[in-house]
Amino acid sequence: MVKAIRVYELGGPEVLKWEDVEIGDPKEGEIRVKNKAIGVNFIDIYFRTGVYSVPQIPYTPGMEAVGVVTAIGSGVCDLKIGDVVYHSGSTMGTYTEEQIVVADKAMPLPPIDPLMVASVMVKGLTARFLVRTWFKVEQGHKVVVHAAAGGVGSVLCQWANMLGATVIGTVSTKEKALQAKEDGCHHVILYKQEDFVTRVAEITSGEGVDVVFDSVGKDTFQGSLACLKPRGYMVSYGQSSGTPDPVSLSALATKSLFLTRPSVRTSGFSKDEMREAMQEVLANVASGALRVRVNHTYSLSQAAQAHADMAGRKTSGSIVLIPGEVEQ
Repeated sequence: MVKAIRVYELGGPEVLKWEDVEIGDPKEGEIRVKNKAIGVNFIDIYFRTGVYSVPQIPYTPGMEAVGVVTAIGSGVCDLKIGDVVYHSGSTMGTYTEEQIVVADKAMPLPPIDPLMVASVMVKGLTARFLVRTWFKVEQGHKVVVHAAAGGVGSVLCQWANMLGATVIGTVSTKEKALQAKEDGCHHVILYKQEDFVTRVAEITSGEGVDVVFDSVGKDTFQGSLACLKPRGYMVSYGQSSGTPDPVSLSALATKSLFLTRPSVRTSGFSKDEMREAMQEVLANVASGALRVRVNHTYSLSQAAQAHADMAGRKTSGSIVLIPGEVEQ
């Protein structure tokens, strides 16, 4: 028996239950992994609250973790006991001390801090596809990044800056503004103190921006459209404040705007494409090109508090759950 977080009904953080589970031995093509660091992502909240549908209830949340291989099923040739691996995939289940993982979903890691990898991979992949695939950021582009001090926002600002864009970030506090500046924002807007649409117009001399990367949703959606230049791109990749109101095609026609709602889960990336993207994220982290901010760690048993803090915008950077006790 091992300890894990289980969810028996959709709802608030209180539905995350800490209990014993039995996981058994790995079957053909599977490995058993003892998790060392577990990434927390806003998608975990979307599943818990029913914004995204879960395949079944009860379930164990979590999309990514780093751990040590403790057992190997038949037919697994490229991994061995003792390997440190990053594992993720289309199924959930990482909020647990140990778990069975499909071997194809596990990637051996070079010597690197497990906390760093667990904190950055899903967020790094999202940022990478945002600036390289769903919209190709180029030298001279002007971009707006909402929640610029968040987990994805932090990486996204750095990556857009690396590609030569002028980065405008929105944040809620002065402390987060300082972080956003460090992460490559050329301009930071405190959206609680000033209207971000007006400030973007001032910064761009009325021209607007090429793209808005919006993970906030309802509270920022219409303003984001207003920030765009003609033929600009609205990339809505999250909805932390709620689902945006429906938008009519005529609202896009006023400036010939483009609107997309991408997701790594639904983009149909091949295994090779995902591995290539993962290697690119790791290479940028290892070289120092991307700064990883593990600003908050919680014991795995405190997952409910981690969710509450993230949803309440009390966190910045990345959140990691650690099996066992965490020193405060």
